[in-house]
Amino acid sequence: MSLPTRVTIYEVGPRDGLQNEKTVVPAGVKVEFIRRLVAAGLPIVEATSFVHPKWVPQLADAAEVMTTLGDEGRDLPVLVPNERGLDRALELGLKHIAIFGSATETFAQKNLNRSLDEQFAMFEPTVRRAREAGLDVRAYVSMCFGDPWEGDVPVEQVVSVGKRLFDLGAGQLSLGDTIGVGTAGHVKQLIGAFGEAGMGTDQLAMHFHDTYGQALANAYSALQEGITTFDASAGGLGGCPYAKSATGNLATEDLVWMLTGLGIEHGVDLDAVVATSAWMAGHLGRPSPSAVVRALTSPAG
Repeated sequence: MSLPTRVTIYEVGPRDGLQNEKTVVPAGVKVEFIRRLVAAGLPIVEATSFVHPKWVPQLADAAEVMTTLGDEGRDLPVLVPNERGLDRALELGLKHIAIFGSATETFAQKNLNRSLDEQFAMFEPTVRRAREAGLDVRAYVSMCFGDPWEGDVPVEQVVSVGKRLFDLGAGQLSLGDTIGVGTAGHVKQLIGAFGEAGMGTDQLAMHFHDTYGQALANAYSALQEGITTFDASAGGLGGCPYAKSATGNLATEDLVWMLTGLGIEHGVDLDAVVATSAWMAGHLGRPSPSAVVRALTSPAG
């Protein structure tokens, strides 16, 4: 089976990676983190989220981070939960936003304070106004493979929700295995179902968590299905504030190591990302969860 010749890594470390960390990371460190990741060749670095600080205290300094970055930050995507978040992005002259929806009723209630159907009415004006202002919009859909409260999530339900979010006007849909229960077979099934619903692999991205150690296997399965955009987090940082079973994201370094071994181009300087993750681990006061970071920074690495 042929694999893609090139893959785009969508780096989520500064936003999704840090949002659940208990250690408060100063804005200046976040800015340096972002700059190091960009310098390492990562083509897309999601910088922060304009969510209310009550819900995600770690990202309360979003405006400070983006203001400090200035022109450097205008091309970096940010997550916006609603129109107020969009207003803040527009005020700063940003060009790329993302919205974050749910494939399940329970998570929609807990994360968005909306029902599964009500979330679309909330997102519609945000996406419409963003597109009218010339912004690029990405749509995340969480709990695509399983939900800690509802269990298995029917594939047809995920496709229905994902299509509705995408059809609001997004340019790309990122399918999230929020609690890391996905398997290679499930990945193949879900991508196939989206294809049958009329969505091409160029419109999809995959967002894996490594709770059960399956993130790389799932990424390989998605490669076999023709997916060319993968979300990853430097050092394997990450989690979800509203889903306690959601552990770290697929580590950028682990993904890069696999892609390099497969001969797939990615444009990322592995050594630079490893050094950056080791530096951030020092600020967080704990080792990186990434297997590749641990291997390459150990005395025998």
